[in-house]
Amino acid sequence: MRVAGPVVLVGCGRLGSAILEGWLLTDTVAPSDLIILSPSEKPAAEAARARGARINPDPEALKTARVVVLAVKPAMWRAVATPLLPYLGDEATILSVMAGVTAPTLAEGLGGWPIVRVMPTTGVSRGRGVASVWAADPAARALGRALFEPMAETVDLADEALMDAATAVAGSGAAYVYAFTEALARAGEAAGLDASTADVLARATLRSAADSMGEDALDALIGRIASPGGSTRAGLDALDRDGRLATMLEETVAAAVRRNREMG
Repeated sequence: MRVAGPVVLVGCGRLGSAILEGWLLTDTVAPSDLIILSPSEKPAAEAARARGARINPDPEALKTARVVVLAVKPAMWRAVATPLLPYLGDEATILSVMAGVTAPTLAEGLGGWPIVRVMPTTGVSRGRGVASVWAADPAARALGRALFEPMAETVDLADEALMDAATAVAGSGAAYVYAFTEALARAGEAAGLDASTADVLARATLRSAADSMGEDALDALIGRIASPGGSTRAGLDALDRDGRLATMLEETVAAAVRRNREMG
């Protein structure tokens, strides 16, 4: 089901472009209902324009906006959003995809519009993203879900304070997986494979594992591959000797959480 607009996207950088591409791919928002505000030309915005979206129209066009999606860098949001406020109508909702900027901070700078925070991954561009949603207002939460469920596996957060942790796991998690894949390839190379073969095997293995994950319990999935006394179990035991895998990932997520809070 399409989300009725107008839907205003403020910022069309990497994440904003991914969101825009996902909306068009999944037909979540009609192109004619899209208003894109961007200081420079972006391929995703131009593709949307070709299908009927408006780019940087007269600010009066914002008066009927149903939702304003803030997809700018956290340090820039006040400078970007403040000039828009006089043009927004009473029915608008503010949707932020900015890491670290809390709803109280947004409310202080923006006023009394309902606020929903969503933390999506760039996988939304392919209709296969992940998104965490929080809002105090039920209608704002429902609107956030409606905009992202067609292109992301979406979870509700019970407390806004959990957004930083969700961001550190999902928003940053793909980079951790890529780093692991790179390390796995280099380990294969150290074991005697040529670099090209090691890269192909590592990438294909991670893709295959992701496709096979489904909804099964993770320990059950591990158990299907790691037979007691086998080579996979030996590798897993080395990977998590003295709990180092769990400790490393706890430290990784904690560092990302701290940085999210610092940016806010």
